[in-house]
Formats: sequence, C-alpha cells, structure tokens
Amino acid sequence: MPEATKTRILLAEDHALVRRGVRLILDSEPDLTVVAEAGDGAEAIEKARTDQPDLAILDIAMPRLTGLQAARELSRLQPDLRILILTMYDNEQYFFEALKAGACGYVLKSAADRDLVEACRAAMRDEPFLYPGAVTALIRNYLDRAREGDSIPAKAITVREEEILKLVAEGHSSKEIADILVISVKTVERHRANLLQKLGLRDRLELTRYAIRAGLIEP
Repeated sequence: MPEATKTRILLAEDHALVRRGVRLILDSEPDLTVVAEAGDGAEAIEKARTDQPDLAILDIAMPRLTGLQAARELSRLQPDLRILILTMYDNEQYFFEALKAGACGYVLKSAADRDLVEACRAAMRDEPFLYPGAVTALIRNYLDRAREGDSIPAKAITVREEEILKLVAEGHSSKEIADILVISVKTVERHRANLLQKLGLRDRLELTRYAIRAGLIEP
C-alpha cells in the first residue's frame, strides 16, 4: 500500500519498551504507519502539530500531561484528528472520561495485540471501538440513570436547536427557517452558531450529517 494512503499514527506512551511493542504491532499492518512518537502528553500535542497524523494513540497515564488532558487539547486544536486511549486500567470512570475528552475508542494494553489494530481501523471509519467490559459499563450506566429518573442520555442540544438543525439539514435558508418558526433571522443565526459550537461542527454539510445520525432526517 502506498505511504500516502496509510493511516498516519502518533503514538504517545511514556514507557519506551511498551511503545516499541505497540509500534511493532502497528507497523506490521499494511494500512497503518507510526509517523511520530511521544513520551508524554505535552510532547504528543507538539508532535500532532508538527507531524499532522490522522490518528493519535494516547496512553492514559503519562507525565506532564495525561492522555486524557492531551486528548481534550487535541480535540480542540485538531477536531479532525481521531483519538484512541490506550490503558492498563479497566476502569469505568476513565472510560467515560475518555469519551468525554473526545476519544473514539478505549483499548486495554493487556489486549492490545488483539484489539489495537481493529480499534485503529474502526476510528478511521468514524466508528467507536469499545472492548467488551466497556459495553457492559455503558449499559449499566444507562440503566442506573434510567432508574434514578435522569434523562437518558442528556441531550446535547435544546428542543429549539433541534428544530433549527432539522430545517438547516433539509436545506432551508435562515430567512425560511425564521418564517417557519416565527422568529427573527437573527435568532436563527444565533441558534445555528450555538449548534456548530456545541457539536464541534463547521458547516451545513457537517450539521446535515449529524442530523442524519441523530435520526432527524432520512439520508
């Protein structure tokens, strides 16, 4: 496979021996290549800036900045960068924090030889990768919240924002949306700006994709 079409990976792990082992797993795959390595979270952010990888694999426990702190910062600086968290902790709290920080997958080091390559490919397909214990944790969390009467899951956007998102995705202009909802164009624009910011999206195309995923419109 030509270099240009391989997934370019940044690998951040503070133990050189572990890093070497993980790199061997990744570099032996025809569609993956490690283009940069980092020994801590701060260095990972630097390397992501200079090497422009497609995917960052971050160990959770690193000096200077943890993998979670680095993931938060990288999600903000490079929204298109896919992030996987590599950890020795089968811990629900870390797992949920990783998802909140912008990671699309959580891989246990003990199963890296089995799961990591699959997780990389899932990330590049924009699919989450969850190891079996994480799926159990998600379901348990969902059921606990249902039992306590919490909204499941907490919605990222308001009802009004959802209405506007749907109309934007259907191709209506701000003026048409204002007329349909009987509000001012300025209010429509404000809601639209809020939507982009809240959902971390950039334009109408991404809003439309989100609306399809959220089941608001048919693809």
